[in-house]
Amino acid sequence: MSRERRGGRDFGQRRGFGPRRGFPPKPVEIGKEYDVEIQETSRRGEGIARIKGLVCFVPNSKPGDHVKIRITRISRRFAEAEVVGKGEAKETEEEEAEEEAEEETEESVEEDE
Repeated sequence: MSRERRGGRDFGQRRGFGPRRGFPPKPVEIGKEYDVEIQETSRRGEGIARIKGLVCFVPNSKPGDHVKIRITRISRRFAEAEVVGKGEAKETEEEEAEEEAEEETEESVEEDE
C-alpha cells in the first residue's frame, strides 16, 4: 500500500521520542533461592521483599521475617516466591563492630586483673 491510500500516515513505524524503553533484566531467576527480609505487607496479605529493587510477593510471611524463598514466577514488574525455610539473619557491620568492641573490653578487663 502506498502512503496516499492510507491518508498520508505511516502506520508501520512507531511514533515517539527517543529510544524505546523496555524493562531492565531481572535480578532473579525462576527456581533460585534467596535469603530475604520481608519488609511490608501487600493488599492481598502477602509479604513483600525486594531483591535489588525488584518486588517479590511472598505468601505466608509477615514484616520482619527473615526467610529463604524460591522464585516461582517472574512478571515484568514483580516476582512471586514461596517460603522454603527460615533465612539466616545477616549481621550488619554495626552489630559486628559492637561485638568486637565488647570482646576487646572484656579482654582488657581480664588483663587488668
